[in-house]
Amino acid sequence: MPNVKLLDCTLRDGGYVNDWRWGFAPARQIIRTLTRAGTDIVEVGFLRNVGEYDPDVTVCNTIEELNRLLPEDSRGTMYSGMAMRSNYDISKLSEYSGQGIEMIRITAHDYDIRDGMDFAREVKARGYKLSINPINIMGYADKDILWILDQVNAILPYQFSIVDTFGSMRRRDLERIVSLVDHNLDPGIRVGLHLHENMALSFCLAQEFIDKHLQRDTTVDASLMGMGRIPGNLPIELVADYMNDTLGAHYDIDELMDAIQDYIAPIKGETQWGYTPAYFLSARYNLHRNYAEHYLAKGDLTNRDINHILSGIEPGKKTAFDKAYADRLYREYQSRRVDDAAALESLKAAFAGRRVLVLAPGATLADPDTRARVAALRGADADAVVSANFVPEFLTPDYAFFTNAKRLDKMSAFPCPVILTSNLRPQVQPAQSCVVGYDRVAGTFAQGGNSVVMLLRLLAQCGAKAVLLAGTDGYTAGRPAYADASLHAHTGRGPAFHAAMAEAIRSCGLPVTFVTPSAYEQA
Repeated sequence: MPNVKLLDCTLRDGGYVNDWRWGFAPARQIIRTLTRAGTDIVEVGFLRNVGEYDPDVTVCNTIEELNRLLPEDSRGTMYSGMAMRSNYDISKLSEYSGQGIEMIRITAHDYDIRDGMDFAREVKARGYKLSINPINIMGYADKDILWILDQVNAILPYQFSIVDTFGSMRRRDLERIVSLVDHNLDPGIRVGLHLHENMALSFCLAQEFIDKHLQRDTTVDASLMGMGRIPGNLPIELVADYMNDTLGAHYDIDELMDAIQDYIAPIKGETQWGYTPAYFLSARYNLHRNYAEHYLAKGDLTNRDINHILSGIEPGKKTAFDKAYADRLYREYQSRRVDDAAALESLKAAFAGRRVLVLAPGATLADPDTRARVAALRGADADAVVSANFVPEFLTPDYAFFTNAKRLDKMSAFPCPVILTSNLRPQVQPAQSCVVGYDRVAGTFAQGGNSVVMLLRLLAQCGAKAVLLAGTDGYTAGRPAYADASLHAHTGRGPAFHAAMAEAIRSCGLPVTFVTPSAYEQA
């Protein structure tokens, strides 16, 4: 009877979450636990061109370094490593010794798949069980998949894997590709399936694959708690339980639960993975997930905006992330051309020659004493007040300035006139509003659009005399960034962002005084 194996890739694919820094003892314990659970294959890490050996990291130069993680008694579990053709020197791979890691899984992109096949032959020649895992099978036309299968048949590896790299596979895609592979792959080659969670379909697709009962051996990849590069992978505990129930397998779910509780759940408490709408959108268009990550990090785009941008990515740019191209699309999307001459004249009349108090939504403005001190500046030290991407409760500004669709969508009413940048597409236009061209105020800022910087540039163009800044706190680990806890904090921002902001503020063309503590003042 054909047999179905379960492969765990937590230490390799899950390592994208923690930069593969598991710690030597925890990594060994995870492998031992997976082995006790009866996992058929455990992938222990990456083979890559790296510097000195670090025992706490599951990315290594040599097979011997990865082998140090293995338990003395394998209990029948096979151990595996992965290597990508483009970032591993095959000359570092020693001959299989008959012990330790027995299988090497190799990957290659569509642009280097021919070289990847030569790489695969080198691995097999060294005596290892070989698994060929082409990246993004959904990106290939059927004729190209058939070419790959011809190459694979000539090499005769242990396994060929269907890898849904961008999580864009649906049931009809699984049906088509599995049928194509099953009818054209040598019957002696095992077929594997590697899924991602972009569309929350991994467990559904895995069940469909298992229930096909192909007349050949198969393998399903999974990881503890679905840990993997966001949005994550198929959870091994779910598919193990399903295989116990439908195939009469005997995976020990208790052991898997122990590994999750002891080693994986604490990591997920710090870094979330799993389904999110932005990664669904990247899968919808079969794109490299870095595009979704890139636009999420901008902080000023709604999911609707991200959908519209991703839909326009050219076919030749989908597989490999191109940051310069992504930024160009972002700028083009934000830069809706408008005739803002009348709006600018109106704003010049409001701000020319005046000292303007600019309010940002930093956490310092949650303090009642600070609020009172800032409110007292109106009239005495400031002739006008403008808030940036929010409307404060303690003080009604003369204008509210919005550049961020997510912040604007939160508003149901406006107690003052509103200034919008032309990238915004409000569901309901505020009654008292004017629109200025995004290009007019965006300028260049390496960290992306920032409402305070854009407002300062607008005020300079309107002839303001000086600016007082309140609530421009910056980002400090362990402290809230905003007075409103519902606002998203960019936890990855730190000294580099603060330095970029400080330079942008200094370059705005206006004298600026910080009236509340700010990391930008110190940078």
